[in-house]
Amino acid sequence: MMTTLKNDRYLKALLREPVDMTPVWLMRQAGRYLPEYKATRLQAGDFMSLCRNAELACEVTLQPLRRYALDAAILFSDILTIPDAMGLGLSFGAGEGPKFARTIERKAEVDNLPIPDPEGELQYVMNAVRTIRRELQGSVPLIGFSGSPWTLATYMVEGGSSKAFTKIKKMLYAEPVLLHALLDKLADSVILYLNAQIKAGAQAVMVFDTWGGVLAHRDYEQFSLRYMHKIVDGLIRENEGRKVPVTLFTKGGGLWLEAIAETGCDAVGLDWTVNLAQARQRIGHKVALQGNMDPSVLYASPERIEQEVKAILADFGQGSGHVFNLGHGIHQDIPTQSPQVFVDAIHHFSKAYHQGGK
Repeated sequence: MMTTLKNDRYLKALLREPVDMTPVWLMRQAGRYLPEYKATRLQAGDFMSLCRNAELACEVTLQPLRRYALDAAILFSDILTIPDAMGLGLSFGAGEGPKFARTIERKAEVDNLPIPDPEGELQYVMNAVRTIRRELQGSVPLIGFSGSPWTLATYMVEGGSSKAFTKIKKMLYAEPVLLHALLDKLADSVILYLNAQIKAGAQAVMVFDTWGGVLAHRDYEQFSLRYMHKIVDGLIRENEGRKVPVTLFTKGGGLWLEAIAETGCDAVGLDWTVNLAQARQRIGHKVALQGNMDPSVLYASPERIEQEVKAILADFGQGSGHVFNLGHGIHQDIPTQSPQVFVDAIHHFSKAYHQGGK
């Protein structure tokens, strides 16, 4: 597979190597804020059909890159592909979040969960990775990803999205051994899944711990971070003659930055509640940082967006080790010109912070 990258700014920044300007990509950059995405999803029929069609998944992955000068592409897929492949029956109602036909409540159900074969039940994801990587033609790197074991478990036990997480927290406090068995199986599945994405052509990977922030302090390290650490230990870290950087992102994880950085990951994703200057002081000597503008800033005027970009760049300061991003996914009703202002401002104003970068 071709290894020459025309723009490797993103991979370099994750490894804290010199760059000419701060790289940027957006969480959920392929998605509902783009009219062309809505048209492709309509063509596919529904969300999971779009994920399962390698050509269409490739098309929506490339759509934001045609509009904006982004420094990376991210595989178009969903964090819930693993539980779906375990046979829980994932569906997305029109305008609704994910729902599972079957939930996990008992030991026998955990014991009977299969560990999905990435080139079997999840081959459609690997086909999408291979197709996207081919079509990118080395323009920018491709990011693969997975949900974290804790986040996947919340959906599997709750049966969908939740506000109070009572079912999984009941399992956590009343049957911790059962929950650990589920998380361990999920961690094994994620390791296989991400390594298969790397073999298929993903040049960096990210673990999304969307719901880690709902855990109590001690529980976070025991029920979420411990399993992300296991994943980091099990990942392929070099492929095609290049390092494969891994980023961990816990939404609401600002309290635990030091512990996250201790896992051996290359980068830590930050949500918008964390001050970037303080985060760099705390862990920036160990890992790169990704983030962390509030996605809602993109509703603002171009001047206000630029002002926020400048403030965040100033917070991080001189040198490499910062990948600019939003603190979570882009909202679906953002004006399409706003990301243009955002991306251009990052590239323009960040050059001053990278004197001597390549």
